[in-house]
Amino acid sequence: MEIKRIDKSLLDATSEAAKANPRLRMNYNIHDDLDDPINRLINAMEPGTYVCPHRHTDPPKTEACVVLRGSLDVLIFDDEGNVLQRETLNPGKGVYGIDIPAGIWHGLIIREPGTVVYEVKTGPYTPVPETDLAPWAPTVDDAEGIRAFLASLS
Repeated sequence: MEIKRIDKSLLDATSEAAKANPRLRMNYNIHDDLDDPINRLINAMEPGTYVCPHRHTDPPKTEACVVLRGSLDVLIFDDEGNVLQRETLNPGKGVYGIDIPAGIWHGLIIREPGTVVYEVKTGPYTPVPETDLAPWAPTVDDAEGIRAFLASLS
């Protein structure tokens, strides 16, 4: 077990990997094992990346994110896909993070290039099951639907 440092070098490297990734995001796991009861990661994201609105009910998981640099909007939805709340996280404006209880529909819009968050989620890691992906949002392979969906939320 080793201490892991979160510094500018790590953020820069993870951001560069995100820019080179077709999904426009990249994570760096702080936890060593996907079975860890607390998953901790750096998530670098670029404008235009698509995080399908989702929730964590199966199994129930809380999720917290703190913006280390950049800016993003966290959107909270109801069961029909209506936006109930929008929180702009931007450390330059004094708003650093959010904690989302299990079972809440949420998604992200990245506002600035080089945005990096520190994310903490209940473990162990499990892919989001289809039942926890928003049925009213486009799937990750629907490029035109994603463009229209993101534009409607901006």
